[in-house]
Amino acid sequence: MAAGMTGAGTRKGGLMAQVRVRRIYDEREGDDGQRVLVDRLWPRGISKEKVHLDEWCKEVAPSTDLRKWYGHDPDRYEEFARRYRAELKDAEHAAAFGGLRERAEHGPVTLLTAAKRSDISEAAVLADLLKGGAGE
Repeated sequence: MAAGMTGAGTRKGGLMAQVRVRRIYDEREGDDGQRVLVDRLWPRGISKEKVHLDEWCKEVAPSTDLRKWYGHDPDRYEEFARRYRAELKDAEHAAAFGGLRERAEHGPVTLLTAAKRSDISEAAVLADLLKGGAGE
């Protein structure tokens, strides 16, 4: 499996479809399934036509304050993930996350981010939650 991607997982109640995390700048792969951008801001230097998105779910992205505080500092990732999971419980975030969960229950989903390190991005937190990880 390529770096920066997470594989299949299970969840209470049965098998969860494969959930991947990839950078939006990576080439599309045949087994990506539904491709969902989970960043609040549109990535620089990318045309909407080129990325082959099924959805841009900016409502599920971390708040601007949390995103700016985090700044993708690896030393802050654990605290970022904790705070982001808390944000995902508010009404707007919860509704958007529910839509992602529904997509993932019906087939492969690739969560896309422009972050340089997708393994410490909001997409990684979302993938963990979709696969039934801690904090759900």
